[in-house]
Amino acid sequence: MRNFLFILSLIFTVSISAQELNCNIVVNAQQTGNENVQVFKTLEKQLNEFVNNTQWTNKKFKPQERIECSMVINVQDYNNDSFQATIQVQSARPVFNSTYAAPVYNFNDREFNFRYLEFQNLNYSANQFESNLVSVIAFHVNMILGMDADTFELNGGNKYYEQARTIVGYSQQNNAAGWEPPRGGDQTRSALIDNVLSSRYKEFRSVMYTYHRDGLDNMHVDAKKGKKAIADALSSFNAMYNRRPNSFILRVFFDAKAEEIQDIFSEGPSVDIANLVTTLSKIAPTHSSKWRNINF
Repeated sequence: MRNFLFILSLIFTVSISAQELNCNIVVNAQQTGNENVQVFKTLEKQLNEFVNNTQWTNKKFKPQERIECSMVINVQDYNNDSFQATIQVQSARPVFNSTYAAPVYNFNDREFNFRYLEFQNLNYSANQFESNLVSVIAFHVNMILGMDADTFELNGGNKYYEQARTIVGYSQQNNAAGWEPPRGGDQTRSALIDNVLSSRYKEFRSVMYTYHRDGLDNMHVDAKKGKKAIADALSSFNAMYNRRPNSFILRVFFDAKAEEIQDIFSEGPSVDIANLVTTLSKIAPTHSSKWRNINF
């Protein structure tokens, strides 16, 4: 009885505190040679509480609806309150009527330098710069929310992307790396949100929706039809590639999806994807080994 009451109280607590994300944040300081220093453990704990307990939107999420995601912060060096790091951010969304979670966002942010004093308050303001640490985390939270929303509704992530762009705008004034206006070949936060919201890359967002809603979410009804929808969606990237070859946003998409695409088209009912494989080899050549492994 006591265990039952404990479980009930735990569920009640989770339901009350549940926000939008179920995010696992890890601070890895092995490269510093001092990974056991308490400040790294404190930072990890504070960031987990900050991301998971902040209400980022005005939507109500049930505990089972929280977006599964992770952030791995690799601290390369630190001196007093100054940290040099990178952050790997990933998220996934459930596929309808299955136990599978599809990868959605996979971004390796190499420009993550920040200041942090142990136990300092982490405060987020939607329209005002607080710290580079908070800005970078909040930017990626909004990218997670935006990309997740885009997979359920065409252009459903608009308000989250606009907030990400607002964060870029006020964070640029701090002159921290990663916020500078995009230049050719940049793979920064500024370049990422610029690509996502640009009409030059409009196919990216339509693919995100069609791939997941018409493709993956319908696989349980008609696997062949679902695979065909995914193939058609991916083929539409060809037009975007012809306008902007080797675009940054294409690399972001395939960093998240390449392995999944290989698995989708190597199993189950076969569909004619000879032209798709040719297209994939052209638009995402860094994953050519995966495309060669597709059995069709």
